[in-house]
Amino acid sequence: MTATTPIRNVSDTALWVATYRAMESERPDALFHDPYARRLAGERGAAIAAKMKQARWSLVVRTAVMDELLRRCLRNGVKTVLNLAAGLDARPYRLDLPADLRWIHVDLPEMVEYFRSRMASETPRCRLEFVEADLRESDQRRRVFADAATTGPVLAITEGLVIYLEAEAVAGLARELHDVARARWWLLDLASPLMLKIMEKRGGGILNNAPFRFGPAEGTGFFAPFGWREAEFRSAWDESFRLHRTMPGAWLWKLLFRLRTPAAREAMRRIYATVLLEAA
Repeated sequence: MTATTPIRNVSDTALWVATYRAMESERPDALFHDPYARRLAGERGAAIAAKMKQARWSLVVRTAVMDELLRRCLRNGVKTVLNLAAGLDARPYRLDLPADLRWIHVDLPEMVEYFRSRMASETPRCRLEFVEADLRESDQRRRVFADAATTGPVLAITEGLVIYLEAEAVAGLARELHDVARARWWLLDLASPLMLKIMEKRGGGILNNAPFRFGPAEGTGFFAPFGWREAEFRSAWDESFRLHRTMPGAWLWKLLFRLRTPAAREAMRRIYATVLLEAA
């Protein structure tokens, strides 16, 4: 880690996001409570977050909205959660979940080991399984997906994953989640081409080792050929006002939006979102 590139690889982004969860949890008006986040993030997470201050609002909003949509899916009958590139996601410990819910936490061996070592003294609230797998390897990926399909209905979660993948890899993931995992729902965050351009221009090299790659021009329409339809689209911009976690200077941006065309305003609304897809 250097001063200009504190993120060594994509796995480091889990430390960064955990720091923001810790900061939110420590607020008197916290949107969620993650008592494990500070422990999981460590000093490296705090160092990364100090360099990425502008992103805090959107990642806090993403966490809160995903919690809401997860609870909705559970009410609609989910029996297995397939959490891919799960990183330091402590939802199986911090949320009130059904005791018989099967939660499959999938990540690279070193990330799973790191998470388990720091959570060894804690008890999950559901049937938590840890799977060490490199999702870039087709055989490993399909084996994990086929196993998840045996205890459906399945909800797949890819929080903070697809933005780092090439479109071809996302297409393969979409196809296999539908055909192999037989997931009924898929919860993910989705960027637009505009967001990728903004981050490339303003990133200052911080994300050189974990660049943003996926921001389809067709939005959720990208997933339609693989058997998915948009069930819900939660704009980070809209949700930030609902949840009172807006970006710095949001009042000025909101004023400027009124001067733009309807098409331009809609493009800004869809710059980044939490999305729930449903198998068509």
